[in-house]
Amino acid sequence: MTKIICGTAAVITIFALAAAVWNRLHAKRVMKNLNRMLDAGMAGTFLEQNFDESLLSAVESRFAHYLAANAVSAQKLQEEKDKIKTLIADISHQTKTPVANILLYAQLLSEQELSPEGRGCAAALEGQVEKLRALVDALVKTSRLEAGILALHTRTGPLAPMLEDAAAQFIPKAAQKGITLTLIPTDTRAVFDPKWTAEAVCNLLDNAIKYTPAGGTVTVQVIPCQMFCRINVTDNGPGIPEAERAKVFQRFYRSPAAYETEGVGIGLYLTRQIAEGQGGYVSVSSRPGQGSCFSLYLPRS
Repeated sequence: MTKIICGTAAVITIFALAAAVWNRLHAKRVMKNLNRMLDAGMAGTFLEQNFDESLLSAVESRFAHYLAANAVSAQKLQEEKDKIKTLIADISHQTKTPVANILLYAQLLSEQELSPEGRGCAAALEGQVEKLRALVDALVKTSRLEAGILALHTRTGPLAPMLEDAAAQFIPKAAQKGITLTLIPTDTRAVFDPKWTAEAVCNLLDNAIKYTPAGGTVTVQVIPCQMFCRINVTDNGPGIPEAERAKVFQRFYRSPAAYETEGVGIGLYLTRQIAEGQGGYVSVSSRPGQGSCFSLYLPRS
């Protein structure tokens, strides 16, 4: 009797161990399939196959259906992006030609023998067309960045050449206004897209020179930190009230105190988009009456 009991217990134990091993192998196989499907879904290469409920769990089957639906959604999203890309390209093309023609005719008109009032009108027309062209370019760039059409190609490199080129573009404008523009030399390296980062720095320089009074100073300085490097563009203009500092990076925001200053409120918004697209960010510190410091943070690695 004892032998029968022991034999039965042994058989039960063997069956229990076998069942445990089978369950473990089955669970491992299911997890491998889920992991494979998840990798394929993340890579955008998932294709639904024939799944047998007797072989895979209901969760695995439903997960496969989810990935298939997600792939369809991703395809539709890409199609929408392609449509937006085409629309932006059409808008850019359709507006550049008439704006360029208006600017050309305004310049030709200013070369004619005109009365003082006529010359004033021609100069005003040319100035307004330049503003319109700058606005269209900024809107197209912003729309492309927001839609994910333009990719930021970051690489590790020195900041000095990019900053020198950006500062050189604004030296004449600063000199014309009697502003001293200073670029402090640096050997700091960062991870950034040279073209788009230069666009962001130019926006900050344009903003600083625009609001700095004659005889003022604008300084560009790079301060390396542990994880980021900080590009400071400092001016001694009127400053920004504390209540407005969180708003200056919003699209089309214009301070009530700046209604007489040219601009449409798109430059700082574009700068923020560029910074965030590179894994960085932008901030501002300011004291009314003492100037402002706009800081562009870029990752160092």
